[in-house]
Amino acid sequence: MRRLHFILGICLLALTATSLAQERQVTIRVGTLLDGKGGVQRNTTIVVQGSKIVKIDPNVANPMYDLRTLTVLPGMIDTHVHINWHFGKDGRYQARPGPPAEETLYTMENIYLDLMAGFTTVQSVGAGSDVEIRDAVARGIIPGPRILTSIRQINENNAGKPEEIRQTVRKLKQDGADVVKIFASASIRDGGKQTMSDEQLAAACGEANAVGLRTLIHAVGLESIKASIKAGCKQIEHGNYVDEEALKMMADRGVYFDPNIGVVIQNYIRNKAKYMGIGNYNDEGFAYMEKAIPTNYLMFKKALATPGLKIVMGTDAVAGAHGHNADELVTRVKEGGQKPMDAIVSATSLSAKSLNMDNVFGSIAPGLEADIIGVDGDPLTDITALQRVMFVMKGGKVYKNTK
Repeated sequence: MRRLHFILGICLLALTATSLAQERQVTIRVGTLLDGKGGVQRNTTIVVQGSKIVKIDPNVANPMYDLRTLTVLPGMIDTHVHINWHFGKDGRYQARPGPPAEETLYTMENIYLDLMAGFTTVQSVGAGSDVEIRDAVARGIIPGPRILTSIRQINENNAGKPEEIRQTVRKLKQDGADVVKIFASASIRDGGKQTMSDEQLAAACGEANAVGLRTLIHAVGLESIKASIKAGCKQIEHGNYVDEEALKMMADRGVYFDPNIGVVIQNYIRNKAKYMGIGNYNDEGFAYMEKAIPTNYLMFKKALATPGLKIVMGTDAVAGAHGHNADELVTRVKEGGQKPMDAIVSATSLSAKSLNMDNVFGSIAPGLEADIIGVDGDPLTDITALQRVMFVMKGGKVYKNTK
């Protein structure tokens, strides 16, 4: 019995020590702090306890981490990724899932690359295997960004009648989905025509709104974009052929817009040989994508000129794109003309707000999760600094420190 008590005592001490270690204060000295909401602070210290930021105080001495040579900002957010997309052993896009263990390892590799690139939260849209990965990351078993997932997607092939769609949305809610991903149009490789009816879209987005789920809509063509907005959907992806009227509709109704102009198509073209010949990755499809790059830049400039439009940060990262997420922000600034600070806000507090989680993360402020990164350079004068991430903390835990 004494031995049992001794063992239990040791276990209790270990648990207590672990708890104390988790709750100890961590101090980070910064020279330049971008708070994620457009504010800048100089020469101060971020104090972290457990997973939270407890205060920002210039008078705190003896920092544990000295990041004064870096620019510090909130961990970035990518609202549109596919964490399970990967190239197979032959170097080609793996369109069909392989053995579960192998698929899990590829997914772990992708999310690790995203985390090391400074993205502490991603939204995957989506695969059923996302749930186990999401929960494992949340438990701290594997390193990766915080994950939100749609689990499945609703499209013209599985949608059914309006009542069936409403049942599908309720089932997604029951299964633990964070968001509903809906295909309102074909891909850009197929011309982007509307593929779900106005009634189907109204059923999907209406039911999602009723049960408290966000909606994220793949809409390339103008007809599908306007139909999705009228249906009460909350976020439009891609929007390649959007016009000023539809952009104003989004702004007036508070719909978020995620244009994806800097990563996904460029990644497909860069890895053309790895995709060519699979599904609609053919000569015609690649011609559509190559033509879309300059027109996307013009579309983005129209979006920037739309008063009140909420443009969030998403890449549609697929196989080959993970870890290159910040290229989207570089392209938006360099080719689209977005102000660097606006680009940073879009990738932090605004994207957090689109996820209904701006009271949890997305900016550097007391009470929020300690998702903090440090980049080499000043992104306000050189946006490519966001591609040089030297320090990554997520939820108070340091995952990267190569300063």
